[in-house]
Amino acid sequence: MIRKERVMAKIAQVIVDVPTMQTNRPYSYLIPDSLTDAVQPGMRVAVPFGQGHREVGGMVVGVSDADTLDETFSGKLKPLGALLDLAPVLNEELLSLSDWMAQHTFAFRISTIQTMLPAALKTKSHKFLVADAPIDDPQLASLFDDQQRLDFTAASLTDEQTDALAKLQQRQIIHAEYQVADRAHVKTVTWVKSALSPTEIETARKDVRPNAIKQLRVLTRLMDLQEARPLQDVLTDERLTRADFTAATKKGWAELSEREVYRDPYANHRIAKTAPLDLQPDQRSAVNAITEAIDAHDPKTFLLQGVTGSGKTEVYLQSIAAALAQHKTALMLVPEIALTPQMVNRVKGRFGHQVAVLHSGLSAGEKYDEWRRIERHEAAVVVGARSAAFAPLTNIGLIVMDEEHETSYKQEDNPRYHARDVLLWRAQRHHAPVVLGSATPSLESRARAERHVYTRLALPHRINQQPLPPVKIIDMREQLKAHTESNFSTPLIEALKVRLERHEQSVLMLNRRGFSSFVMCRDCGFVLKCPNCDISLVLHMDSHTMKCHYCGHEEPIPRICPNCHSKRISYYGSGTEKVAAELNSLLPDARIIRMDVDTTRRKGMHEKLLNSFGQHKADILLGTQMIAKGLDYPDVTLVGVLNADTALGLPDFRSSERTFQLLTQVSGRAGRADKPGEVLIQTFNPDHYAIQLAKTQDYERFFRVEMGIRHMGNYPPYFFTALITASDKDEGVAAKKMFELSDQLKQTLSPDTIILGPTPRPIARIKNRYYYQIVLKYKREPKLQSVLDGILDDAQREQRNGLQVAIDMEPQNFI
Repeated sequence: MIRKERVMAKIAQVIVDVPTMQTNRPYSYLIPDSLTDAVQPGMRVAVPFGQGHREVGGMVVGVSDADTLDETFSGKLKPLGALLDLAPVLNEELLSLSDWMAQHTFAFRISTIQTMLPAALKTKSHKFLVADAPIDDPQLASLFDDQQRLDFTAASLTDEQTDALAKLQQRQIIHAEYQVADRAHVKTVTWVKSALSPTEIETARKDVRPNAIKQLRVLTRLMDLQEARPLQDVLTDERLTRADFTAATKKGWAELSEREVYRDPYANHRIAKTAPLDLQPDQRSAVNAITEAIDAHDPKTFLLQGVTGSGKTEVYLQSIAAALAQHKTALMLVPEIALTPQMVNRVKGRFGHQVAVLHSGLSAGEKYDEWRRIERHEAAVVVGARSAAFAPLTNIGLIVMDEEHETSYKQEDNPRYHARDVLLWRAQRHHAPVVLGSATPSLESRARAERHVYTRLALPHRINQQPLPPVKIIDMREQLKAHTESNFSTPLIEALKVRLERHEQSVLMLNRRGFSSFVMCRDCGFVLKCPNCDISLVLHMDSHTMKCHYCGHEEPIPRICPNCHSKRISYYGSGTEKVAAELNSLLPDARIIRMDVDTTRRKGMHEKLLNSFGQHKADILLGTQMIAKGLDYPDVTLVGVLNADTALGLPDFRSSERTFQLLTQVSGRAGRADKPGEVLIQTFNPDHYAIQLAKTQDYERFFRVEMGIRHMGNYPPYFFTALITASDKDEGVAAKKMFELSDQLKQTLSPDTIILGPTPRPIARIKNRYYYQIVLKYKREPKLQSVLDGILDDAQREQRNGLQVAIDMEPQNFI
């Protein structure tokens, strides 16, 4: 009788990169003996999955011992494939966070894991077609290389070629294989050093022919290279090339080596070192309170509420310094890429090379290198936008969230997380305080401070003791009676002229990009709409096209009406491009910088435009709401809001709050230094409470008024909300599904939960998909988690037919 050998083995629990409800759990893989000691939780792997030759990426979330595995049991487990990392890329904290996020946002675990990784670490599966027999069609055979393999993912195939290859696969002449491609590549620089001593170099020179000029030059250069130097520095002599040193290496004269370097997005920036500023009493009180919490390892949440120009940034910086003094790290979030350059300069000016930056304006390689600096503990302070919430920092001592009210902190796609929730979770984990800063806090945060869930710290005065700039509201209804239709009222144009005469600067905000809002026929009323979405196309003169800002559809500008063939086509509304053109005609001597999504699309343009304005290379900065926050220029003495009503007409209960916040924030750009400022707000709703209270920046009164309205309407912060959406290319399918879900929810949830809908979404069709929604409002609903889990589970079976169901907890937008 032969005894089975009992082998000590390990099993890896892997979340595979197949985002479906059926695969939303760890799968067990047998770790090969050769990798037993190498595999750790947090490593990326390639594993076989499903039937056939499919290889997918995955993340190890656990490793367990198998007490004894006999041959029968081990045969049931597939072996782990390739190990893509030598060390974990997600630590234990972030793995736990991914699990919490998956439950909290009703997302797949692999989706939350991928969200935490820089793009370079997100594996991509390549499909290869492998020839098992000779291919009789010469054109198809030519697609395969010498190894009889075709990279199907990378190949540019016609529909006919794809169809023909599918038929070959059906005939079993070829088969498909899947392999995981790792996109994580480090940047290296070539270094060179002499492999010969000076004496050996002289000997080698004697053996070289006198006419071998390049070899003699290389030997001469090697005399100075007894210590390694970057090859790029050595090639300053144009008479020598890399090929010359490669040839020298083959002769044994030189040694070439590759050394890893970081791609530094701020390598060419001159950032002046700054020292801590003297604090005002309110600032000192805030810093002391935060520092005490750092010292006590108290995960307290502070709401730092300060008027614009009150010195919140200096409070952040000195509080970060207190955390670093205790050998801890700090994480700071800013809401938009447009704010990042100025904030990065301030933080880097204070903390130098200890600062790493993470935001979408960096290239994939730059983000990967900044991420590695953090992961290797080479950076102690991280500044970035929403995704920086997942920075792989350890030993966090302080977390800061600037402009905490901003909606850009909420991810609109799966996983639909809010960065504030992620930061609060991490703060509990690290016993670190959180500072939420804003001049206009979200009602939810301010209400939590009212109930002492958050600790409120107030900065009611500007640090330069300057008063808040006076705000004048201009009734555009009266202006239109006196003038032909224009984007500029007489007072605003006169104020701009005064600033030009004084050589001062102005900021103008229009919450819209493009040239005109829409194109309409004056004879029949036809409006040119997107063929894929229920929204009008926007005119863009720079590209001479009509564009959809939802799906990207473009078409030529119409000269005649497609409906009645009239030539009376008119352009209505105004975008930044059209306003800039009008401003140029009204003030031909003014230098204007236009800042919107179109002008800042290229990498680095945000910073380039802001630097130009900061260096006084322009008199007027015209932009969308990206210019409303964070900008601090001493010569800006005038702020003009061209249309304060943009958000007021939107069907969203937060429209008044957003209008108040935006007007308050942009008003704060004026008079931040010694020169007094002025703000002019143009509006067609001059009596609206949000506009009137923004005039005096009276946040507290706005809070009381708006809370009363929210209470009457049963909206946050008195109720929690959830948005359930179904979409399909067939409107009837989406509608039917939502009515079924409505009946299910009414039968399952408690009577105290308010169910609104189902109704079509305000923009009911996007990218040729029809959207229906249900809004839930609730205070306590113990069955909600299980009910929503069940809805997503059921929807998976219908997804293969095109129906999609999504759940958004605490949505920031209902449009």
